Amino acid sequence: MSRHFVVAAQTDIGTVKTVNQDSLTVKVIETVYGEVAFAVLCDGMGGLSLGEVASGHTVKRFEMWFETKLRDWLKAGMEERALFSGWNTLIHSCNEEIVHYEKHIDGYMGTTLLVLLMVGEYYFVAHVGDCRLYEMDHGIRQITKDQTYVAREVALGHMTPEQAETDERRNVLLQCIGVNETVKPDFLQGRVKSGMSLLLCSDGFRHMISLQELMQYCHVNLTEQRLEKESRTEINHAMNGQLQYLIELNKNRNERDNISAILIKVLD
Repeated sequence: MSRHFVVAAQTDIGTVKTVNQDSLTVKVIETVYGEVAFAVLCDGMGGLSLGEVASGHTVKRFEMWFETKLRDWLKAGMEERALFSGWNTLIHSCNEEIVHYEKHIDGYMGTTLLVLLMVGEYYFVAHVGDCRLYEMDHGIRQITKDQTYVAREVALGHMTPEQAETDERRNVLLQCIGVNETVKPDFLQGRVKSGMSLLLCSDGFRHMISLQELMQYCHVNLTEQRLEKESRTEINHAMNGQLQYLIELNKNRNERDNISAILIKVLD
């Protein structure tokens, strides 16, 4: 079944930082296999210099993959293993390039990574760090697992999820691109369903926002509109407005980080 996608994206420097270290891209193209949606979100390492260089470089490398490799993958049969193998090679290449660059400058930099590709009945995800992917349909579900110290402690039973939300070590990453010699991405696959919404967001977007609020403003309010009677332009405008509202809500609740999100709505 051919799917149609409406996308929106917003990023904000926030109230404290002097540089926005987040980088993102989102694209929808028509192919012989129907519409394809592609999104990348990277959060440059907050305390490290040149984080925006690391995040921007990684986004550009994945944009290049989308422009030069996607159609070959589609023609070859859209095999999951081939896609993830190619992405894994690209992630390791980005890591090596950033580590090599660091050796020639007086500073360090790193970035998280969240990649989403939606085609036909499936979506595919690559993930390093703590940007999150949420799936919203009849409820909201976190798809990615944070590669953080506190997430590991919760998994081991040493900390509750509520404690992790406020722990001072909540931003300590176990994995990121450009800091260590090796990186181990997570690769995931899910089903694309009509009417669903997918939200990619940096940690700055979600710290001060509840799951109920994410569901309300990123899915329910859009579903309540009679989407079949709205143009894509009108839907896009509404989606961007909802993201901007949540960004301002974060800032009003004293979020100190950069704040970024990409929202994708699936239409028949």
